[in-house]
Amino acid sequence: MFEYTLLHKDRNTSARRGTFLTPHGLVQLPTFMPVGTRGSVKGVEVRQLKETGSQIVLGNTYHLMDRPGAEIVEHLGGLHHFCGWDGPMLTDSGGFQIFSLARLSKIDENGAVFRSHTDGRMMDLTPEKAVRIQEMLGSDIAMMLDHVIELPNSREALADAMERTIRWARRCKEAHRREDQTQFPIVQGGLEYDLRQKCAEELVKLDCSGYAIGGLSVGEKPEEMYACLDHTVPFLPQDRPRYLMGVGRPEDLLEGIRRGVDMFDCVMPSRNGRNAMAFTDQGPLRLRNSVHEKDDSPLEADCPCPACRRSRGYIHHLFNTGEMLGPILLTLHNITYYQRLMERARLAIENDSFDDFYQKRMLQWAKY
Repeated sequence: MFEYTLLHKDRNTSARRGTFLTPHGLVQLPTFMPVGTRGSVKGVEVRQLKETGSQIVLGNTYHLMDRPGAEIVEHLGGLHHFCGWDGPMLTDSGGFQIFSLARLSKIDENGAVFRSHTDGRMMDLTPEKAVRIQEMLGSDIAMMLDHVIELPNSREALADAMERTIRWARRCKEAHRREDQTQFPIVQGGLEYDLRQKCAEELVKLDCSGYAIGGLSVGEKPEEMYACLDHTVPFLPQDRPRYLMGVGRPEDLLEGIRRGVDMFDCVMPSRNGRNAMAFTDQGPLRLRNSVHEKDDSPLEADCPCPACRRSRGYIHHLFNTGEMLGPILLTLHNITYYQRLMERARLAIENDSFDDFYQKRMLQWAKY
């Protein structure tokens, strides 16, 4: 029911071309997952999302347990039926949201107790509850609850969170019952390479369908993240997908792919789109800038998205007048851009030319 297939490994890098079979379809790897935190990628209908080339979408345990509640989602047919997406879905466990709500939360060995960011009511999330909620949501891939802490931090604190992540992962596996859903544990350890190695080695013993790398892109320099991947990915199984959570910029995706990462998610394409930034091969465009006011050219001439069938001047107008179509169009463009980047990366790996593709893209982006 869940099967990773390695189709080809690039001759000059660690980039991998593979597939991952789920009950809701086959995912071509490497892939980028748009973030539909509350069961929706903001402003985008599922038909439009499919047209971007997206294969798999992410939902979030914390936000869905907060509103409308996992019981309601389950009553309305599970997350797929609830939101209308019939392809593969992954749900994050809520660990990152607990981290982001640090001033409202308290973590101990049992789990986390915190206040809802929407209405202040007390809530709790344990490994067992994270499993139960995700089983009610019915995602294809459920993330195990992990303990995320800020960077930089003391080695003692990083080791403590890493060890707790391992213990929580064991509890998640023990609590899991749903056969049509698989679990991915999350490697933690901050920027301490030996802690990352230990965490990876312990989690591999759980024999899961895939493995994630978490706790990065939380304030460290990109070079530190890449070095951490160099010291983490080699300890993950060759025959399972590897997922770098919460990353990131187009540059970060290619850096991850060349190190052997298969899956990514990030709010950046949708959030930046809502704030008038468009990603392109020529670098980011800021569509509120007056330089675009009389520009009749598209964002990118070869892009098939609906935004690129309008002019830069028109999109500039939409943002300057507060029209809701502006954020929608740029969200669609940015997700399409990320998916086209993944498609081109997959083709380059198949042709043993990923390093050339990587170098060309990096050089082009660096000009801007």
